[in-house]
Amino acid sequence: MRIRLLGGLEVTSGEGRPARFATRKSALLFAALVLAGRRGHHREQLSEGFWPGRGDAQARNSLRQALADIRRWFPASGDAAIYVEGDQETVALTASLDDADIWLFERKLAESATADLAFAADLYRGDVLAGEAIPDGLDEWFSPYQIRYRQRALQLVERLSLAQPEAGSADQAACEGLAERLLASDPTAEPAHRALMRIHAARGHENAALRQFESCRALLKKHLNVQPEAETHSLAASLQTRSGNRQAASALDTAQPPQPVTIPARPHDQPSVAVMPFDNLGGADDEYFADGVVEEITAALSRIRDFFVIARQSAFTYRGRFVDVREVGRELGVAYVVEGTVRRGGDRLRISVQLVDAETRTQLWSERYEGATEDVFEFQDRIAAQVAGAIHPAIRGAEIELAKRKPPTSLRAYDLVMRAYPNLWGRRKDTNNQAIELLQKAIAIDPAYGRAHALLAWCHASKAAYLWTDQPENELEKARATVEAAGSISDDPTALTAAGSAMSMCGDQERATTFIEKALKLDPNNAWAWARHGWIAIYKGEVAHAPERFQQAMTLSPMDPLTFNMRLGMATAMAKTGSLSQAAAIAREVIAAHPDIIMSYRYLAAWSAMDGDLETARWAAQKLLAAQPGFTIERYRSLPFFRHMPEWADQVAEALRVAGLPER
Repeated sequence: MRIRLLGGLEVTSGEGRPARFATRKSALLFAALVLAGRRGHHREQLSEGFWPGRGDAQARNSLRQALADIRRWFPASGDAAIYVEGDQETVALTASLDDADIWLFERKLAESATADLAFAADLYRGDVLAGEAIPDGLDEWFSPYQIRYRQRALQLVERLSLAQPEAGSADQAACEGLAERLLASDPTAEPAHRALMRIHAARGHENAALRQFESCRALLKKHLNVQPEAETHSLAASLQTRSGNRQAASALDTAQPPQPVTIPARPHDQPSVAVMPFDNLGGADDEYFADGVVEEITAALSRIRDFFVIARQSAFTYRGRFVDVREVGRELGVAYVVEGTVRRGGDRLRISVQLVDAETRTQLWSERYEGATEDVFEFQDRIAAQVAGAIHPAIRGAEIELAKRKPPTSLRAYDLVMRAYPNLWGRRKDTNNQAIELLQKAIAIDPAYGRAHALLAWCHASKAAYLWTDQPENELEKARATVEAAGSISDDPTALTAAGSAMSMCGDQERATTFIEKALKLDPNNAWAWARHGWIAIYKGEVAHAPERFQQAMTLSPMDPLTFNMRLGMATAMAKTGSLSQAAAIAREVIAAHPDIIMSYRYLAAWSAMDGDLETARWAAQKLLAAQPGFTIERYRSLPFFRHMPEWADQVAEALRVAGLPER
């Protein structure tokens, strides 16, 4: 097969080389000819559609040039398998029906044998021209084809799953792969959800099938605000009946199934989560691994003091039967449920995990992990750490949204802290001030709330470090005093991290290290603590330790609101070891993604000047002064975190002078 349009555009010439057309329009013209098949297109239609507004003569000339580009790769000759033919009116592509995936896909769809349908499923790697940059105007040309073939793929996945290919067969794998690809591009594709439900059921995994239904229902509610179709509900009902009958039959031969432990409702002073037994989609030999993953994730989450985690023994009373997450929430008194599946295929393991709001059934976060079977225990530990690191901000985000919806009269200290969270991360002066106001209100309600004090200390230290005040020393003094007012925070990793971060900004790296290391001992998956541990290494002159700490932070929480800070920390370590151009490149990327983060211009100006790129340095300096007119080198140089690295501070100051920033 030489031409692939499903999932992208790949073309191989007659000599077996990848075809690289001279222009994007030539490549898309070739795709249009493939889609048209042997009937071809009128030249006038092509020239007007691909080069609108150019005038008839110019558009036709552009068409001739594009066709010449195509013929360069597929010249017409007596034995040519693929070539362009045409006359004054039409143009068409001539090729074998086996040369293009789209033609072969159509042919296999017309067959009735399961093997032919499975072959077509493997051909559908994605939508027509998926991932290709299609200019404005031409999207209207290709959109009907994309819609048509996607509808055929949805019909195909339904047909193939209803054909009930043998469990574990290549035909079933093709159906499953097609369903997963369809859902990756459209999570609301119900035929794909139904196909996976049937596949799980064929393997004897009714619980997994019913969880697929719950996922379908939650995604439809989230994205379209609709309920599943009647056919999907009917399939789920039949699976529920089958699952119930199987459990009843099992109960006749064994002891009465254990009943779930009912836990009295607790005041929601902190979010609560239960990690349910994962569905083992592989053989019985994988059961131990699925249980091990759940146990490790439960233990990892239990170390995070931000929320309450139900013990494994209570959650495992649900093993082997399907239950609605809302029922789990009521019976265990939890707000969030972690679900997952484990599957082994050959020498590979795949784990899928999702976090669900127990009340609304909304999926808040999901991820898939893959690794080698031979590394099961290392893989198990890594998955547990990454899931804990990712679930933490996902739950925090859900709690923040919940706090936002509460009327002011019902706000408590906890809710005020949740409202402060989005404003804590050093992006802008105004949001930092809003966080300070909310945290002060929380402390007024609960003067012994250690976390609120520690986060307030971080805000005051940030105000000084980012030069959002004319009197940074006053803010640093407030930060020190607020850390002392926090009292006993020895069992709260978040409070310890905030206090350690504040003390680091105040220049006390030894005390900061004590706070951060204690936080990481309590919660090894705390991304913020790892990031601050990296900055402390820089401030203490231990740069060699910084990159691995920043990398650990980004691995644990890749979507963290502090990712920009972690990347700038990594870049600072590079700059201090002489990799100035790489450091400046990272600063430019951060600026492109977050132009409102002023500190990035400060770093870019210094590193570019050190690297001899004065044009970039002066541009960054101008942007910095435009956003922060009161910036001076003297004020920046006086910040206490420079105390442990005076030589570096002098180099930075000199670079900022070269960039054109004022001394005083």
